[in-house]
Amino acid sequence: MNFATKIELAVEIEVSRATVQNFFAGKPIDRENFHRICEKLGLPWQEIAELPENYLVSTKQETTFKSEVNTDNEIWRKIQADIQHKHGIIRALDMSYPRPLQEIYTNINVLKSISSRRWLEIEQLQQKYNLSDKKELELYNANKQQISGLQAVQNYSKLIILGKPGSGKTTFLKHLATECAFGKLHFQIPIFISLKNFAASAYTSSLITYINQELTNYDINTSIISQILNQGKALILLDGLDEVRQKEVHRVLQQINQLSTQYHSNQFIITCRIASLEYNLEHFTEVELADFNQSQIIEFVHKWFAGNQAKSNQFLLKLQQNSRLKELATNPLLLTLLCLVFAEAGDFPANRVKLYQEALSIFLKKWDAKRHVERDELYEYLSVQRKHDLLSHIARNTFERGEYFFKQQDLEQYINNYIAKLPDIGSHVNLPIDPEALLKAIEAQHGLLIERARGIYSFSHITFQEHFTAKNIVFNTEPQALTMALTQLVSRITDKRWHEVFILCAGMLPQADYLLLLAKKHIDDLLVNEPQLIQFLNWLSTKAQSVRGSCPSFIIRAFYLDLELARVCDTTAGRLDLASACHPEFARYLDDQLCLDLALDRVLTINSVLGTTKPYLIYHRVLDRAIIRASSTAPELTQVLKMLKQRATKCPQDDSKFVEWWKVFGQDEIKLLQSAVIEHRNFAHNWHFNPHQKNLLKQYYYANTLLLNCLKSKCRVSSEVRQEIENSLLLSSSELFQVAI
Repeated sequence: MNFATKIELAVEIEVSRATVQNFFAGKPIDRENFHRICEKLGLPWQEIAELPENYLVSTKQETTFKSEVNTDNEIWRKIQADIQHKHGIIRALDMSYPRPLQEIYTNINVLKSISSRRWLEIEQLQQKYNLSDKKELELYNANKQQISGLQAVQNYSKLIILGKPGSGKTTFLKHLATECAFGKLHFQIPIFISLKNFAASAYTSSLITYINQELTNYDINTSIISQILNQGKALILLDGLDEVRQKEVHRVLQQINQLSTQYHSNQFIITCRIASLEYNLEHFTEVELADFNQSQIIEFVHKWFAGNQAKSNQFLLKLQQNSRLKELATNPLLLTLLCLVFAEAGDFPANRVKLYQEALSIFLKKWDAKRHVERDELYEYLSVQRKHDLLSHIARNTFERGEYFFKQQDLEQYINNYIAKLPDIGSHVNLPIDPEALLKAIEAQHGLLIERARGIYSFSHITFQEHFTAKNIVFNTEPQALTMALTQLVSRITDKRWHEVFILCAGMLPQADYLLLLAKKHIDDLLVNEPQLIQFLNWLSTKAQSVRGSCPSFIIRAFYLDLELARVCDTTAGRLDLASACHPEFARYLDDQLCLDLALDRVLTINSVLGTTKPYLIYHRVLDRAIIRASSTAPELTQVLKMLKQRATKCPQDDSKFVEWWKVFGQDEIKLLQSAVIEHRNFAHNWHFNPHQKNLLKQYYYANTLLLNCLKSKCRVSSEVRQEIENSLLLSSSELFQVAI
């Protein structure tokens, strides 16, 4: 078998890269690995090996080791049973029962460079994290230099895995332990140690003593344990360095240094939260756990809902439709929460406030509490509620300034300002306040603020920044100032960056009537000084009244605004966002007339899809659908459509030739149909809006969509206000006056 690089050979036979390098350099390596490399390369090991004088002695010791550990079925069964019992299952958050770890385990990736140590400016981070497109903000995986976790284990014999809370550090170690115990990794004895438990143990202060006690549970005597460590046969997994109390950290680090130096031929892997503490482990390589990417999310979800393909597909579809939840899903712990919620309800909650509150509660309190982790609190007076308030203070100040990234000194100033105003703190002028230490503690313990580059922070998820901003507006505003705060919020309703905050505020308010009516008034006033746009709204109402059926008038108005907006404002054709916001099952209202106009619209906007594959086939399918719809309700249009069909049929079926034909004749074909549609169906008019009017109409459209999404989010709004908003939706000022009368 040929291997392009030494790394590929190391991965194939599951040994470290250093072992392969030593082999080719003629340096001593473990006999078993020597045989494996020779076998994989097809080399006769007897001919190329220079056997040392103590070879027979070494072989005898190796044989003794194997006979007492590897080939002793009773001992090995004990190891497997113990590892499986302790580490082979997972039960996180509100899971009703434990599940086998390998049933849902998803391979992780690591970043070869630590994100927080990058020398980058805010402008560079904005480019890396794709913050130019305000529709799809993403704060994950901008650090693209990734390798698999298993590859990192193969590459480095001494490894520190850093990660945010819930990123999968412990799960990865459990996976390694079970894979090793059941022979799926190269032959080693897995030794899994919770550093929290070791630090708290009253009966030992030595890691080697602790390991001896762990292995004697398998009936492996101390001489064999010594042999295991001396021969480098142990995979020593040290979990949760960040969970060690401050007073014990120095001792634990000393023990790790001593053990990894004395028994350096073994493999060591340590996990620790990012920013948790300073340590000096100079022989260890640090990597950072990467967020889940799209393929990992898909793999995890399919494994979680194994046996129910329909549910996993529905989950992924709903997730794809919601950019905020999709961003949360990049964290394995939050993805677990989303799966639990979806498994119970069959959907994500319409009012996302409770979901975000649960996610924040996990990071601020529940995750450590469930695992019985007690962390050192820098300030006893900073309760969970006050941490919420502090983060809300930071979020609103930064969000109002349009900042997703902020400098550490600014963050420390926000912390100082907040703490100074606490009623039981401000009077204590001599109380020491260390905002930097507090910032690091919040990052390490809760993972809600993340250092993205040296001295530059952001919230771990934009969703959390938006949630805390909304919370500050609703709950941290003085009662008499709440009206002003909500008025200011409504003034930003055409700014898409504020749309999620608006929905969250509506969901948090004890009663959202005032906010939604205020928003409705602001939206209606957007077009009040534009006679041509008012004329457009009057046409919209007239058209809706001409379509008789069971569909409420406001939904029909929304439907035709969807169709017209794509044409007059060059937005995405074929989308019915506003109509769908009116009713989640809008499609059931599509009667013959609406279906006909939708089919005609698809022909009129055919340019938007002809750039895709198979344009000839697509055009004919769209025409055929329109002909079928028109045949029963609009015979005069059927003739025009059939004529277009006949002309297109004369064109060769070759796609490239069809495109050339379309470039010459396409616009004339569309204009011919448009004239007939205007005459017989009264839509697809040439409105001739100027750029300013188009922009106003788009703002009006998106603001109305936001308002409907608030109603759909199950915020607390009275039935009277809901009815008032729906009845007056998309009406001109004159028609609104008539409705009011």
